[in-house]
Amino acid sequence: MVNTECTTQGLAFKHHLSAEVVPGEGVFLVSERGVTVLRGAGILALAPLLDGTRTLDRLAEQAPAGLTPDQVRQIVGRLLDAGLLTHRRTDTAARSEEAFWELAGLDGQRAARRTLEATVAVVGLGARGPQAAADMAAALAAGGLRPYEPGGAGAPPALAVVVCEDYLDPRLAALDAGYRATGTPWLLLRPGGEQPWIGPVFTPDDGPCWHCLAEPLRRNRPAETYLGQALGRPVTTPPSGLPAGRSAGLHLACLEAAKWLAGQRHPGQSALWTLDPLTLAGRHHPVRRRPQCPSCGEPDLMARQVNAPFTLVPRPKAALGTGERSLTAEQMLERHGHLVDDLTGVVKEVLRDTRGPDFLNCFHSGHNPAAEPSGLAAVRSGLRSHSSGKGTTGTQARVSALCEAVERHSGYFQGDEPTVRAAYREIADRAVHPDTVQLFDPRQYADREQWNAAHTPAHRICEPFDENTPVDWTPMWSLTEGRQRLVPTAMLYYRAPAAHGFFTATSNGSAAGSSREDAVVQGFLELVERDAVALWWYNRTRQPGVDLDAFADPWVQQVRTGHEALERRLWVLDLTSDLGVPVFAALSRRTDKPAQDITLGFGAHFDPRVALRRAVAELNQMLPPVVQAEADGTGYHCDDDAVLSWWHTATTDNQPYLLPAPAEPGRVPADFPYTPRTDLAEDVAEAGRLARSLGSELLVLDQTRQDTGLPVVKVMVPGLRPFWARFGPGRLYDVPVRLGRRSAPVRYEDLNPIPLFL
Repeated sequence: MVNTECTTQGLAFKHHLSAEVVPGEGVFLVSERGVTVLRGAGILALAPLLDGTRTLDRLAEQAPAGLTPDQVRQIVGRLLDAGLLTHRRTDTAARSEEAFWELAGLDGQRAARRTLEATVAVVGLGARGPQAAADMAAALAAGGLRPYEPGGAGAPPALAVVVCEDYLDPRLAALDAGYRATGTPWLLLRPGGEQPWIGPVFTPDDGPCWHCLAEPLRRNRPAETYLGQALGRPVTTPPSGLPAGRSAGLHLACLEAAKWLAGQRHPGQSALWTLDPLTLAGRHHPVRRRPQCPSCGEPDLMARQVNAPFTLVPRPKAALGTGERSLTAEQMLERHGHLVDDLTGVVKEVLRDTRGPDFLNCFHSGHNPAAEPSGLAAVRSGLRSHSSGKGTTGTQARVSALCEAVERHSGYFQGDEPTVRAAYREIADRAVHPDTVQLFDPRQYADREQWNAAHTPAHRICEPFDENTPVDWTPMWSLTEGRQRLVPTAMLYYRAPAAHGFFTATSNGSAAGSSREDAVVQGFLELVERDAVALWWYNRTRQPGVDLDAFADPWVQQVRTGHEALERRLWVLDLTSDLGVPVFAALSRRTDKPAQDITLGFGAHFDPRVALRRAVAELNQMLPPVVQAEADGTGYHCDDDAVLSWWHTATTDNQPYLLPAPAEPGRVPADFPYTPRTDLAEDVAEAGRLARSLGSELLVLDQTRQDTGLPVVKVMVPGLRPFWARFGPGRLYDVPVRLGRRSAPVRYEDLNPIPLFL
């Protein structure tokens, strides 16, 4: 586009372009990014005149032979529109810099002028803070930038660079607040260490703040966080790194500062960038703004979300496999894959488990707060307590592992959840009695200390609940009654502060999904599944087998063949309860050695074929720790004594309830009446109907964290039994008799003494 500058300033090809004219062929514009060819007699004639000494009017006056002034103006206009011309050609040392900025998509002259005129404040933190600040100022000066001199005349700094030894230095909080108050953008830098860290550039008006970065950094350092709390001071590491690496970090930070001052903007500036000096590979670690951040966001956002009625919308189903979802696995990975990062991610990593054949499709991701102890035991557990994923394909399993990790992350108490402090007797008309969910038997409390010392945290027996003691409660939404119901906060969120040991938070009914409706369905199905498993496991009833040939599922057949190649036999039991939702248990044992290494997997779904796939996929998920076990007792990748004892000693002879009932025919698809539904909201409605049929209700808590965007809910149906050792009165004793599995309720003393260890 021709503008007024064209009439007052000379026109030339941009600084990053070298124009070479080949008579009869064209004008070749050569740059570091390649060659552009301009063809035509007009540009061949005009190109030699575009040297910066002529304005547009002069070019028109001196039009080469064969070109009219209007044609000259048209050619110049097209060159300007194509971004090939600048208004002035300078033959100074700045030409190289201007060429660089032009290649970056900026006006080279304007960008160079900005970097010359602006100043950069420098702050150093830590024991070497003053020297670090001096080194950074020297790097800025060497890079052609002007360090800001406090107390001097002139404009305030356009940017600050903060050099630190630890990105979690608590002094950074005050610096962040100060820069946001003055509207000063600032760049964070750790030039030393094994890998230099640079960025992000924190901008006061938008983007994440330092607290948004610090939160995931702390979460991905669980051992260091625990140690710092135990010592009462930050944990330091021995210094490492080379002078060349530190120098590279300082000068690369100078480059980032120059780009910012010049006006270049790109997504990487809001990320943390790390450099591996050994490979020279650089990585961007995304830093997301947390909408609920107490420093730069809305700290009451989570409270408003939880207190609002939980509304459902139509949600057509789009994907099958091991579930009916509103998005495919590929769509989920594309939408939420950015949540995985070893430094700044909600999920630190998602890795395939390599301890078995690929058909197992087992992936691990991050730590699992539902399975972890706390304190030193958590540090010792290291990688043992992982969230994991399953599926009929690698992509499904990868997404499953990602979703489970986000689900567990969302279930952590973070301090912004709404709570009400009251004794149960004060709010009984709108509260759910915890005993209807935890379902401990009074006899379990008698030896709870001895039991807890001998079992994993998942089987922890709480203190007896005191209805007169004030505790914290959080609202859930009853989809069946259309009102709020209060539930103890410590039952809903992992590690919620509690003055008493009345409650324990578990993963039962927690689910992530492709939508809120999807998550509710998955959470409800988990409740149904675990209830059915508990009825079978602790009663040790003989259940019908499943005729796998009748289901004619090619993937299931492939898995059967895979197990046979591992010297294992696979079979499936029907555990469907009085709710009528198909629930299956898939089992597998070794056939070539005395220790049978029996593994189990469970699945529930309205569609029996999906339920079968889920059970078999979960069975595969449980196999890697035992798949390499040898006859001499070696090769087990597990340090849980209860699980190892099961693998070493349990057989189908001493645990006959693991085998199909011999007198009953195998179940076939026709035994499970199923009418497909096309919308997940319809499945939620069916879940509500089933809850009401039990005389209970369907409760939902929206645990979605706004910084993840992945829907997560906690679902409860009081009265349904978890599959841990919860022996209180109710369905555990009544339903097996009602279904004809037992002639009389099992005696407390005759319940399975082996707690389910999954």
